[in-house]
Amino acid sequence: AIFVQLKLTPALSRGVTAAMSIQTCTDPMMSQAAMKFLLTRPSVPAPLDPNFCPFVLSKRKYMQRVADSSQLGAVSELHFAVERPGGCVGRDKLPVFAETHEGFDASVFLAGECIRYMIWQRGGLKLMLSGPAKICELLKAAYSEGGKYAFEATTMPKIYGVPWSVDVVKPEELPASKDEPIVCGKVASGCRIAFDLGKSDVKTVAVKDGEVLHSEETEWDVTNPDPQYHYDVIVKAMKATAAKLPGPLVAIGGSATGAVSADSEATWCDCFPNVAPDVYKKRVVPIFNDIAKNEFGGVPIKVINDGEVTAVAGSQMIGEGSLFGISLGSSEGSGYVYADGSLTGWINENAYNPFDLNPEGPGNVWSPHRGDASMYLGQRAATRLAKTGGVDLPEDMMPDHPNMNCASHVHHAQCLKKIQAAMKDPTTEPQARKIYESIGVYMGYAVAQYCEYLDIKNVLILGRVTTGLGGDIMMEFAKRVLVADFPELAHIKFHTPTEHMKRVGQCVAAAALPELK
Repeated sequence: AIFVQLKLTPALSRGVTAAMSIQTCTDPMMSQAAMKFLLTRPSVPAPLDPNFCPFVLSKRKYMQRVADSSQLGAVSELHFAVERPGGCVGRDKLPVFAETHEGFDASVFLAGECIRYMIWQRGGLKLMLSGPAKICELLKAAYSEGGKYAFEATTMPKIYGVPWSVDVVKPEELPASKDEPIVCGKVASGCRIAFDLGKSDVKTVAVKDGEVLHSEETEWDVTNPDPQYHYDVIVKAMKATAAKLPGPLVAIGGSATGAVSADSEATWCDCFPNVAPDVYKKRVVPIFNDIAKNEFGGVPIKVINDGEVTAVAGSQMIGEGSLFGISLGSSEGSGYVYADGSLTGWINENAYNPFDLNPEGPGNVWSPHRGDASMYLGQRAATRLAKTGGVDLPEDMMPDHPNMNCASHVHHAQCLKKIQAAMKDPTTEPQARKIYESIGVYMGYAVAQYCEYLDIKNVLILGRVTTGLGGDIMMEFAKRVLVADFPELAHIKFHTPTEHMKRVGQCVAAAALPELK
């Protein structure tokens, strides 16, 4: 495959000055040797992204090159395990080329990305490697301080509160795969409130026996570094909503962006990006439980990732599980519900997953990597394609402008409105619709990628990027992808929210999360 040279978009680091400071991607460029084994073209191209190289197809091409290898001793196996709290473990393996083989660079590159995929999908506090000495040595260095994946090595301790570690072990020392699905309540009985912490507002609802009595949205500044500010905003909104209930409050359900523990702790929620790490651990991690205990008499509370609430509500809407929910909002929010209605127990931070192996793919605003899913399945997917999609943009909404390459979502939200307006204008619609066609292509390959570890029979899409005709276009092109490149997945059904779900479905699902004893 021949790839056209593209101008790289700078990524931004996260932190107190994230909205202002610009940092380029730190990923080393893929070697020419690795490109020969990994770069490929999709059968269904993204109209506005000619160099899009889906991770799932790159892995398929690599596996075919492995199968075609006839050189004796050229291929062996790398096994890896990612351990989570409570003894849960993700396991996988990858055939890898010998150090002297021309495909060795591709093996190192792909193995690193496969491990990163598992880490952000499931979470982890310890990486264990078993296989050829050289590749294990390189991967251990990559997932240590100063390595390519230092971001993962420094972020996971923030989620789990324990140091990250990487060990090279014997095959028999690798732990077996283990998951513990989470069962949440499904009936919002009695008087309850639910909340959703978004990047721009706090949404609260009052629910009695499954019926929404009141809802409101309270604006908040997620960039404020003071945890007391966040505590007060959330509590004020919750108390105002609870006052609408006709009886005593019996439970609180909630959702938030980022990683939330099984005990409803805000272990790594990116709606508090500027709270200092030491203060975050003391004040923000227990914030949900503190609110329930100190402000509402210790009633049961259950908070989960916002993507998981999407999946739970979607499952209730269609009446079956095996559903993957994708919310295309400020970023990608996603989660999965098993056939029995239980949740994976994973962190589901799929926005950070490797998705596009184009060596010059866009940088992720929140990490040092290129080609992460957040730039393909959310608002920024649309806005970075707006210019080539023929949308008339002011200078400060151009792809390379600093406003479009910082942590703030304000300019992206305004740009999306211009895209939606262009879709309603007959003179600009033919080119503007290619934005949604491209995102639909992304979605199809994303679903195929997620199917590697999940038995997906249903996909629910929602979020501001899917509103209007754009959502239908996206689903059409996603289906084309599955038919063309993954016919074994063509049976997957795509769904959009009913009006009831748009209005109250997710709220009722969140309110039902705490089970009453």
